[in-house]
Amino acid sequence: MLVGRVAGETRFFDRTVAPCEAAAMAARLDPDLLATPLAEALLRVLDRKTHWAWHYLTEPGLSRGQLLAHFRHEYLVYVRDFPVLLGTSLGRTPPILEVRKSLAENLYEEQTGGLSGSGPHPELFLILMDALGFERSFFADDDGSLTTAARSYRDWIGATVREAPWQVGAALLTIFVEGSRNDRGELLGTFKRPKGETAVLAHPLVRHYGVAADRMALTKAHAAVEGSHRTDAWHMVLTHTPHSSEIAIILVNTMEEALTRWLAYRDSVADAMSLERPPIAPE
Repeated sequence: MLVGRVAGETRFFDRTVAPCEAAAMAARLDPDLLATPLAEALLRVLDRKTHWAWHYLTEPGLSRGQLLAHFRHEYLVYVRDFPVLLGTSLGRTPPILEVRKSLAENLYEEQTGGLSGSGPHPELFLILMDALGFERSFFADDDGSLTTAARSYRDWIGATVREAPWQVGAALLTIFVEGSRNDRGELLGTFKRPKGETAVLAHPLVRHYGVAADRMALTKAHAAVEGSHRTDAWHMVLTHTPHSSEIAIILVNTMEEALTRWLAYRDSVADAMSLERPPIAPE
């Protein structure tokens, strides 16, 4: 699980979905589930999960200080502890076999890299940071290095996973945090991305910042497993959340709040990086 994804952009740590995986995702998700008002409400949230500063992250020109500010926030806000959050979510689920299996497989991959044959994803992140010349000490847990909005977003995610109905916590992690505005296209099989070495060589860190392709194990790991994880997440949430129920309302409201908090978090990081906000186009 890393930086969110945006259609038409290659982002730092873009989780590549191979064309065959995208088609498989569409085939495996029940079309009736995807056509429900609950699915549409959740997809409309993800449709808006984009940020004005992303284009800076796909082009050359960022200083080392700007790169460090971005990556340190990503690591401390959710990369480092994402396996722990998944474990918390798993521990709160009722005895529903497919739900526990889905969360357990996601946790296993995040903490061990066992499904992709790689390694723990937080560790792969730090290996990549080393390739950029950033020491591990730069990513120590230091609240002083995080913006107020970043700390607030991180704390809110943890509290929501611990306290909300289990469907809400699971959806927050597996649909919102791991998802992007590409989810709609991925689920329909209409959005396709490069895979394997092609995706690695097109990555901004390789193209613009001199990272060797063999240090991009995290991108390869995401490419190997993310397609099935996206389908599993949507199937789990849409199948086991009673539609038109109070839980469904809480779920949608929580996703809307997640988007608001995420945008504030990304605004604060852009400010910390001294990025210039583009002018608002006249209507």
